[in-house]
Amino acid sequence: MKEYGASKQETYIKFQKAVTNAWKDIDKEFFCPTEGPMFVLERVLNFAHVIETLYKEEDGYTNAKDKLKNMINSILTESVKI
Repeated sequence: MKEYGASKQETYIKFQKAVTNAWKDIDKEFFCPTEGPMFVLERVLNFAHVIETLYKEEDGYTNAKDKLKNMINSILTESVKI
């Protein structure tokens, strides 16, 4: 922001575009795999989902007491009705 004189909003928009493009790249590789083994692509996709979940709106790793704790609790302890 300081280097280019950009506002917080402009920076946020730029990062959102970068994240969207990264997801497009990941989807392309996952759905049209090249020479890479599928199990590697699955690990990358799962890791990307975890990172997006942790850092989507805030630093969920550093501030894990609220959002992340509730998320993990709901995944591991609450039953799912089928």
